[in-house]
Amino acid sequence: MTNIKQHITVFEHEILRFNKGDNRITEAQLIELQKYYGNGIPFYSLCNNGIQFNEFVGVIQVGNTLIEVLPKADKATASKSKWRDILIGMLKAVGIFDIKSTSDSSLKIKPNTILNLYFEMFINEVEHLLHNGLIKQYRGKDENISVLKGRIQFAKHVSFNLTHRERFYVRHTFYDANHNLHFILYKAICLLQQINSNVNLHSRIGALLLNFPEMPDIKVNEATFEKLQFTRKNQTYKKAIDIARLLLLQFHPDISRGKNNVLALMFDMNKLWEKFVYVSLRKNMHTTASIAAQNSKFFWKPEVGYRSKIKPDIVINEGGEDCIVLDTKWKNINGYNPSPDDLRQMYVYHEYYHANRVALVYPGEKSQRKEGAFLHPKSSERLDKECSLICLEVGPSIKQWQENIYLEIESWRKGLFKK
Repeated sequence: MTNIKQHITVFEHEILRFNKGDNRITEAQLIELQKYYGNGIPFYSLCNNGIQFNEFVGVIQVGNTLIEVLPKADKATASKSKWRDILIGMLKAVGIFDIKSTSDSSLKIKPNTILNLYFEMFINEVEHLLHNGLIKQYRGKDENISVLKGRIQFAKHVSFNLTHRERFYVRHTFYDANHNLHFILYKAICLLQQINSNVNLHSRIGALLLNFPEMPDIKVNEATFEKLQFTRKNQTYKKAIDIARLLLLQFHPDISRGKNNVLALMFDMNKLWEKFVYVSLRKNMHTTASIAAQNSKFFWKPEVGYRSKIKPDIVINEGGEDCIVLDTKWKNINGYNPSPDDLRQMYVYHEYYHANRVALVYPGEKSQRKEGAFLHPKSSERLDKECSLICLEVGPSIKQWQENIYLEIESWRKGLFKK
């Protein structure tokens, strides 16, 4: 079990250095993070003697140091526990953490990081699989044996047994628990024993290793998971396999040093905010309006090559005539105007979706709206094309926040249709 000696908590866009600041990493850990970044990792950028985080949040474990990156959408210094709860609540709301697992057992440990939440969910799933009995599958095996069973592989039989007539090179089938699903789960359990730092989970991981049949070690990559096929028989494995995939593919062992292994579970806050707003609207919307996410349209085509698309975050239609387009941005604009790029993007949505109005949706310290309109290119007079800014106050609870998001946008939407 990894002994976490240092737990660093920072907010998004903060800088973490090894030679200054309240929170510091070692120079060796910085080197590992630099090598990890060299693999095309977008979670942070490199700066002088350190790293600067961006819009990705979550956890990065480097050896025995856990770096927790939290979101923050206000100017005030909010408590880190508050933003940790908000992040986990948002992830649950959009379905990344499906608490209604196949075992129907709730999480017993209050997580102090997203990493612990993933670990316990994986343990719950594997415990459930063991309780119900591991499934068996047919698998073929080629062997040179002294008993004739299965099919003789004549080419290899002649090659191997020219002077051993008492043996047969055959291919026969087994029906047992030795298959890829269990190879992956066993490898993930072994990894968990190595990197887990939560003492409350240590005994459960040990029990899993004791009760789970020992499996051969396999090399795992993206192709390993792409080859898996889920049927009605093995569908109960999908949740555990999904978590195992995340853990195994994100774990980057430092073979040369053996102590600064890197594991990262990070989430893009822009995408998470987009999904959170969409799920909140769909969950609470009880009108005849339809809501769609990522509703793309083609808008340009070269003479040779592929067409280009535009893809707004959320499109709401009512009656086939009234249309509004929402584009979500996880940033605090602090009362300033949106960037020109964002406004140009909204103007294109206005044109191509024949929208009545469009809006940029931000998180904020308090809920408020600012109306605006596009201007005529020559006279600079207001056009009949409006673009609003909608700031949505964070909290106080995830459920209340989702209801407030719906009420604010629905109020703005109804105001539009009353015109």
